[in-house]
Amino acid sequence: MNSSSSVQLPSAPPDLPADLIPRHIALVMDGNGRWARERGLPRTEGHKRGEAVLMDAVDGCLEAGVNTLSAYAFSTENWRRSPEEVRFIMGFSRRVLHDHRDELDAKGVRIRWIGRRPRLWRVVIRELEKAEAQTVNNTRMTLNMCINYGGRAEIADAMKLVAEKVQSGEISPSDITEKNISSFLYDPEMPDVDLFLRPSGEKRTSNFLLWQSAYAEYVFQDVLFPDFTKNHIWAAINEYAHRDRRFGGVK
Repeated sequence: MNSSSSVQLPSAPPDLPADLIPRHIALVMDGNGRWARERGLPRTEGHKRGEAVLMDAVDGCLEAGVNTLSAYAFSTENWRRSPEEVRFIMGFSRRVLHDHRDELDAKGVRIRWIGRRPRLWRVVIRELEKAEAQTVNNTRMTLNMCINYGGRAEIADAMKLVAEKVQSGEISPSDITEKNISSFLYDPEMPDVDLFLRPSGEKRTSNFLLWQSAYAEYVFQDVLFPDFTKNHIWAAINEYAHRDRRFGGVK
């Protein structure tokens, strides 16, 4: 893991061989509340600013040649926040999907929803399903909107499905492998995370894509998400490209 306290921001996408570009970036969108508090604003103002920041991050990934971006928008633990903030984030998530669906579709971005259905507002589910249906054939990049998502919850839900298969006799315990456990996750087609990126200065995973990030490279940047730009994405990719990834082996 690494922390970038004084990030040297590039002004253009990384000029790197394709095999040094992370295929999948996991992005923790953190620091909205602190950004607002530092300016004497309601926490919701930080979330509002995050809309344009996320779209800029998508553009940065497209320009760099990243195949998949997973954005941590709302966790299963975020329900503990005040009812007012939860209500705002739910409405905000719906508006973001509604307002940017056509734009992302035109750019060739496929939108996927990753998360639990229970408790999530029906209007948000409808917008997620509309976005998925409209962009299903796009292949330039996949944007995973992780809403009502938790890494432990995903693994627990997968284990329930595995247990049901064992109980019904469809599989035996000896058949259970890492590969077929992956097939029971929310999106079995999701590639493993290559670059796990967290702005805000915090240095933790916050229960995000735990299974998929087993061999991810971690970059932490000291910038609150409302001030985050695609240039920070490019800086993280440059840092990633200089990591020595051995996946448990020896070179």
